[in-house]
Amino acid sequence: MISREPTIERLATARALLLEPFGLDETHLTQALNAIKAHAVDDADLYFQYTRSEGWSLEEGIVKTGSFSIDQGVGVRAVSGEKTAFAYSDDISEASLMDAAMTVRSIASVAQNKRIKVPARKVSASRSLYPSLDPMSTLDSTAKVNLLGRVEKIARAKDPRVVQVMAGLATEYDVVMVARADGTLAADVRPLIRLSVTVIAEQNGRREVGSSGGGGRFGLAYFDDAMVEAYVQEAVSAALINLDARPAPAGEMTVVLGNGWPGVLLHEAVGHGLEGDFNRKGSSAFSGRIGQRVAAKGVTVLDDGTIADRRGSLNVDDEGHASQKNVLIEDGILRGYIQDSMNARLMGVKPTGNGRRESYAHVPMPRMTNTYMLGGDKSAEEIVASIKKGLYATNFAGGQVDITSGKFVFSASQAYWVENGKIQYPVKGATLIGSGPESLKKISMIGNDMKLDSGVGTCGKEGQSVPVGVGQPTLRIDGLTVGGTA
Repeated sequence: MISREPTIERLATARALLLEPFGLDETHLTQALNAIKAHAVDDADLYFQYTRSEGWSLEEGIVKTGSFSIDQGVGVRAVSGEKTAFAYSDDISEASLMDAAMTVRSIASVAQNKRIKVPARKVSASRSLYPSLDPMSTLDSTAKVNLLGRVEKIARAKDPRVVQVMAGLATEYDVVMVARADGTLAADVRPLIRLSVTVIAEQNGRREVGSSGGGGRFGLAYFDDAMVEAYVQEAVSAALINLDARPAPAGEMTVVLGNGWPGVLLHEAVGHGLEGDFNRKGSSAFSGRIGQRVAAKGVTVLDDGTIADRRGSLNVDDEGHASQKNVLIEDGILRGYIQDSMNARLMGVKPTGNGRRESYAHVPMPRMTNTYMLGGDKSAEEIVASIKKGLYATNFAGGQVDITSGKFVFSASQAYWVENGKIQYPVKGATLIGSGPESLKKISMIGNDMKLDSGVGTCGKEGQSVPVGVGQPTLRIDGLTVGGTA
């Protein structure tokens, strides 16, 4: 549900952290925006942010590092046509705010000789998807250290071949406030936690790595004994399976992707190509193709920032718009792109709640939130059984994509060779090579087991990183190129 009530509560938190300690109120925000609008600009906004973060890491049985930081500041932006002027300061004060406002308004060279009507201040509608808590305070320091120690103890007890355990715990408390030239005022309070587990197993001189973890927008009580056990089991299993992995075959073949985190391939190979800036400039393989078939029947892809507690979800985006559930591809037909304010205005459409920035020191741009494909009607077992000869990839490491061509390269961190519908053995060194748009058309079976990742994704674009979610069901893709080591 979208409502203004939660925004009013979050605005009180934002004012207390970002305005009142520095002698500011909304009058000062209006003055800064009016100074920018004295020149002909299409849009302008102020973005205040307070971030408190903490990290702990364990290695060789002891917590070796602990970090704590507080960062705060304001970013000031003016937009005219396709041009953006941006200034930021880690000093929140009236003087810094006005200096930044006077700097960015130079984007429009001619001052307007007319009076400016101050728009009525309107509180942005937003969602209530996660608690407005500081996750750092949900466990004391001793309990955090003990949590990491528990990871180590459980992992080593799993198997004598486990020779090294690394674990990390991160928490973040993020408060943002947005004031726009049209009078919109928005705020959000964003908790974020993550636990990561990496193990190294050794057998006959061979070492292999397995990793796992998860998190989201809630308190540290989420990492109870059952959750920790599940993460450790997954990491240890991955390492032990890879100890027996053989070199991966190469060539063009049928590839089945597992559910959940393998959706990172969808995120990279397809999601980035559906972001508004690339399509407005005509540089995406999906440019100008709204209403056209871009994928096989049954393929429906969404970007959804409205899923409760998810790492990629937002009550409001970094431009003050409520997050949305956006259908990008429906039954194979391209329906829309992911938009921020500027690209939406230039393309003649509405923003989709996807204006995101890494921090107050960065400009917003269209970015994904939680991007996933809906499930179909086949069981995972049925899909694997359909492979005559091919690869079953259940987990991925890194990858990259060329937005213009849609070509991608992805390395599988866990995969199996399948013959006549039966898993034969694990393989190592498999690299998937293909084209995002072409791969969408080659999807021939869609599983009924759609799953989101466990809450570990971070997306990079133009030097900015933001938390995201991915997901998909088990998928069969016919005719992908696999680079192997066999």
